[in-house]
Amino acid sequence: MNVAIIIAGGSGHRMGQDIPKQFINVYDKPVLIYTLESFQKHPQIDAIEVVCIDGWHDILWAYAKQFNITKLKWVISGGKTGQESIRNGVYHLEGKCSTDDIIIIHDGIRPLVDATVLSDVIIKCEQYGNAVTSMPYNEQIFVVDDEISTIKYIPRETLRRVSTPQAYKFGKLDSAYHEAFEKEIGIYGSSYTNTMMVELGERLYFAAGSDKNIKLTTKDDLELFKAYLKADKDNWLK
Repeated sequence: MNVAIIIAGGSGHRMGQDIPKQFINVYDKPVLIYTLESFQKHPQIDAIEVVCIDGWHDILWAYAKQFNITKLKWVISGGKTGQESIRNGVYHLEGKCSTDDIIIIHDGIRPLVDATVLSDVIIKCEQYGNAVTSMPYNEQIFVVDDEISTIKYIPRETLRRVSTPQAYKFGKLDSAYHEAFEKEIGIYGSSYTNTMMVELGERLYFAAGSDKNIKLTTKDDLELFKAYLKADKDNWLK
């Protein structure tokens, strides 16, 4: 079984809106529903769990019914941090998932996840036990020496940008979160499942990514999302 955990527990203060950004309507549809539709339509996704901000559970269920998100099986509360929210989602699947089930973790505010990206992260996880969506880094990276200058750069060929979706076998994922929170490893600040796994000594495997898979954090990101929705693919592009 392949289960998606969609993280939608944030309040979205940086967007500067009165409602959480995952529930902002874009062309009469909430951002989160665009995300859920990608998983709903994918034939390899069997069930969806959403870790949702408190006070919005009933609204999410209503939207799921309206937009026919039939794979949504569970809506649970998030935590104070992103890692606590993911942990809550993982722990809730105890007794529902088997050791070798694949758990796909994805940000609810990344609504443009491509089907090929989702397929590849599942394939790589089946092959290696985990997989993280990644992209090459195309800019030059220099290390600050004295605030106004530099004498060192990092070869971009050695760097990868990693985001969600990420996939892990449930048994390993569940035990990792128990260990991380018991030992307080990889759970603070901007930590996420991938960084936590590395801090726990796990090797991560790269899966395909897409530049279109943007995270909606600011108003500019929202405008870019709208532009993607309106854009028609040029037939001459290969």
